[in-house]
Amino acid sequence: MHLNRPMLTSGLLLLTVCASTVTASDELPAPVQALVDQGVEIHASFEAPGGLRGYGASTEGREMVIYLTPDGEHAVVGTLTDSQGNNLTDAQLDEHVRAPLEAQTWQLLRDSHWVQDGDVQAPRVIYTFTDPNCPYCRQLWQETRPWVEAGEVQLRHIMVGILAPDSPGKAAAILGADDPAATLQAHERAEITVEASAQPREIEEQVYANNQLFEALGLYATPTSAFQREVENGTLRIERIQGLPSDEQLIDMMGSATP
Repeated sequence: MHLNRPMLTSGLLLLTVCASTVTASDELPAPVQALVDQGVEIHASFEAPGGLRGYGASTEGREMVIYLTPDGEHAVVGTLTDSQGNNLTDAQLDEHVRAPLEAQTWQLLRDSHWVQDGDVQAPRVIYTFTDPNCPYCRQLWQETRPWVEAGEVQLRHIMVGILAPDSPGKAAAILGADDPAATLQAHERAEITVEASAQPREIEEQVYANNQLFEALGLYATPTSAFQREVENGTLRIERIQGLPSDEQLIDMMGSATP
């Protein structure tokens, strides 16, 4: 599917495939281990108020905190509040589950198979899932030229093949080209028409891996673009825009007004 109505989402998580920060070799208290045996994944442990021990966890994409009682014999899953009724759990989830997993997700994007677009020294990096048959991907490419050509932004096009039967072959043809960046540029400028063609198995597997990443992230539209934003505590968080950004969203994603 391609889409021209954008959706901005904070927190690009990949709970189903990211490695836990608490490994299988770590010894867990029996009540927590019992939940793990039921399919809960533990991502981190931390000290919680009231002598409790907290465990950041998730199951089937749902985040939670497990609180272990001081005696180590009981676990409670739920929301912890203070004497003023303030929710303490959400901040703990943000610090101990969402932020670490987003860092892992950013690394997965970095390790995917993409085509460089712009100066490799450009300070702002944006990953965008691009299908060769997607007209909105082409429009996004055109709209980002001022920032890219000014050396302020580099796009990394994660080539996927999801829109049409020949999309995987076209994506592979771009990744397998002698100069993928020049080929993608000529394609987006409509100077050439990239045709699906047989490529070495390694290249075809790269497209397949990109498609898997797209699905694992729960995405449904091309282009989908991911970028980092520094929040108040200084950590970097991921935001994503599914579909073609509005003018306002484009400026937000690029990090500045048109150069």
